[in-house]
Amino acid sequence: MLTTDFRIMSLIDWLENDCLLNVQSCQPASNDASFRRYFRVKIDDKNFIAMDAPPDKENIVPFLEIATLFKNANVNTPTVLHHNLEDGFILLEDFGSQWLLDELNDENATALYAKALNDLLPLHTHETLLNADLPAYDAELLRHEMALFEQWFVEQLLDEELPQNLWENVQQLLIQSTLEQPVVCVHRDYHSRNLMVLENGELGVLDFQDAVLGALTYDIVSLLRDCYIDWEQDKIYSWLHDYFQQLKAANVVDCDFETFKRWFDLMGMQRHLKAIGIFARLHLRDEKSEYLKSIPRTLSYVLQVCSEYPQLHEFQKIVEKFITRSLPNGV
Repeated sequence: MLTTDFRIMSLIDWLENDCLLNVQSCQPASNDASFRRYFRVKIDDKNFIAMDAPPDKENIVPFLEIATLFKNANVNTPTVLHHNLEDGFILLEDFGSQWLLDELNDENATALYAKALNDLLPLHTHETLLNADLPAYDAELLRHEMALFEQWFVEQLLDEELPQNLWENVQQLLIQSTLEQPVVCVHRDYHSRNLMVLENGELGVLDFQDAVLGALTYDIVSLLRDCYIDWEQDKIYSWLHDYFQQLKAANVVDCDFETFKRWFDLMGMQRHLKAIGIFARLHLRDEKSEYLKSIPRTLSYVLQVCSEYPQLHEFQKIVEKFITRSLPNGV
């Protein structure tokens, strides 16, 4: 277990000398789009996950607070065993290494998505979460996120410019649709690479530290129109309709399905514009170019929604022109 990585050395020292644990091994567990790193540590022949979040780049307090909040609402998140605020270390229960993404196939997708949506229901119904002291997913934050698409994808990756009147109209449409929706607790990254399939067949929820209070359909579209895997439209809308019926039964919504579907489509477009900007930023700023391969799928979602709503047809033409003319090789 020799290493020259000072952070890993400090992590092991904390586990052994402060937590009084017998660390047998420490290996990388997963990559992350943030500055956080995760290690699988073996302690007395059992596996745990250690998070390394450098305090100058990451704040672990929201993770700890929301972990407690979600646990109290029966959301299946990893148990926090030890934490070190000063150095940015957390020791967690190990949910294994089987992403939902790895398990999904044509035969089991309907059952697994039903399970994932059912596990999302507490975020939409539990009083503790609905009344939590969390940031608001408001117009300012929505606009800030969509700016990532313009700044990092259009301007910096493609070296293009968006027509400002058109871009402003698109943002206003998406913001208005978002703010029409019931306000619930929003995980913000509820998708197949943050849901783990556990040994007992249940799902475990990761990467919840950015939770906010915001639009009902945000996490639903994150899951069903995933940046890392895609499905036929008919399947997506069938799964969406089934969950809509659950929400109706729980008195979360009182609209018709067409309104709900419109919220879902436009919410997805907002999220996917943001994601495309983040993928471009990860490549250009952080040298994490593996995320570029997710841009075509995510762009296809944007264009698909644009094609279904007349107010977005002009924007669709602009984006199609950009990607035909300017998308870099390898994307």
